[in-house]
Amino acid sequence: MTQNWGMTIPFFDRSLANSRELIAELPALGYTDAWSAEVNGVDGFVPLAMAAEWAQGIRLGSAIVPVSTRGPGLLAMSAATLADLAPGRFVLGIGSSSPAIVERWNAGTFAKPYARTRDTLRFLRKALAGEKVSEAYEMFEIKGFKLERAPKVAPKIVLAALRPRMLRLAAEEADGAITNWLSPQDVRQVRAEIGPDTELIARLFVCVSEDTAKVREQARWMLASYLTVPVYAAFHDWLGRGEVLRPMHEAWAAGDRQAALRAIPDEVVDALVVHGDAATCRARIQEYVDNGLDTPVLAPIPGGEVSITQAVRDLAPKA
Repeated sequence: MTQNWGMTIPFFDRSLANSRELIAELPALGYTDAWSAEVNGVDGFVPLAMAAEWAQGIRLGSAIVPVSTRGPGLLAMSAATLADLAPGRFVLGIGSSSPAIVERWNAGTFAKPYARTRDTLRFLRKALAGEKVSEAYEMFEIKGFKLERAPKVAPKIVLAALRPRMLRLAAEEADGAITNWLSPQDVRQVRAEIGPDTELIARLFVCVSEDTAKVREQARWMLASYLTVPVYAAFHDWLGRGEVLRPMHEAWAAGDRQAALRAIPDEVVDALVVHGDAATCRARIQEYVDNGLDTPVLAPIPGGEVSITQAVRDLAPKA
């Protein structure tokens, strides 16, 4: 598989409107991909629509949009719009998300996440191919939906997947798997579940900084906010970090956030967050690739000695 090198857009230190110049620079720097995210900042589609114009030629992907915060038909319409703007260049990344995002923030229902993701994937396959869909799935029923204008090139669909069951679904029915918060060595375990031919995508958080203590302090907040979410806790149990992270989980459950942060070992921080000078970071990213990651999606985080703009340039394939 041709090696990809992706960047998360927009950037952590600026709005989408203020990201235009740096996004436009990505192709010349050698980046092949631009991937959005959707949590509580920008939505997953508008940045890609803008990048379709600003950064001609690169692949555009969502990593990810939740399957329980939009109806299936609306997801199909959004995907068809992006596929029309960037024929052959858009990849729809979908996933189950989390109870906080689906229920607490979007007043939805987070139920049977595997089944909901599977059913949405199967519906989208048909809808984006231009078929009229009337079908009762396990989690919802569709009656007579047909896109008014199906895309000439249906987008590939990739799944957020953290454990064997979802990883196997991604390998068997989707076009790739997206994962997150893993070490280079963890890539091998994930790759073993999906086989050699399924595209594996992962967002890698990178801080270009040689101030190790400062990076670890900042990274612990990020790690605690993710690894205490049940799906990520289960993921790291599967990866073999259950015992080493137990003190963090116990302190978090007791409401002692500072103790939870202190309980995350340095080796866990260093395994899951890429940091150091630019050359060290690039070498670390290459370890992920060497272990089976097809598409690293870099997410430069603030706090280093260099600006986000300079980090984007220094981490590029053509740097």
